Amino acid sequence: MSASGSAKKWVCVFCASAAGASPVYIEAAHELGRWIAERGYGLVYGGATVGAMGAVADAALAAGGEVVGVIPDVIREREIDHKGLTELRVVHTMHERKAMLAERADAFVALPGGYGTMDEFIEIVTWAQLKIHAKPCVLVNVHGFWDGLLAFLDQCVADGFILAENRGLVQVARDPEEALAIVERTWREQAEVPAHDERLDAVVR
Repeated sequence: MSASGSAKKWVCVFCASAAGASPVYIEAAHELGRWIAERGYGLVYGGATVGAMGAVADAALAAGGEVVGVIPDVIREREIDHKGLTELRVVHTMHERKAMLAERADAFVALPGGYGTMDEFIEIVTWAQLKIHAKPCVLVNVHGFWDGLLAFLDQCVADGFILAENRGLVQVARDPEEALAIVERTWREQAEVPAHDERLDAVVR
């Protein structure tokens, strides 16, 4: 059973409202959206129609997938909300956005991006560390984009700020196909999302 209460699995994608300097980033977004839809999963993401966010949503829709967007009302004009989604949820704050994405998703995949993408991904990994959830968290390391972040995390382990076992919460894929393979393998290993500490549920709301 998925986090949303149905048998369908949902993959949350964190990515940028920018396209990036190289076409490989948009190509990866298109590929990820297509793979998610073709494997029968739903896509949940930030709700915009621009940059990598628009690319991943458009590709999933074109492949016949369901796509749910979550966007705060105060930034709808800046990010340009997608009008063609299966469902668009409009919330008031970024906190509500992240909580709704987390609740809906059964896995989290991050494409290359900037401050917002890193914020969303690192927060959701932190929640996994706190055992608020036990869902797979995967970085798509397109052309080594995340190498610097991964080196920083290794330094955090070496300097005693991250436990070695928690370093493994961040899984890494070379491309979107491998990212979904990692997600599916994690789901099989877990069978179901394990029980978590319900006392911490209110922390993320």
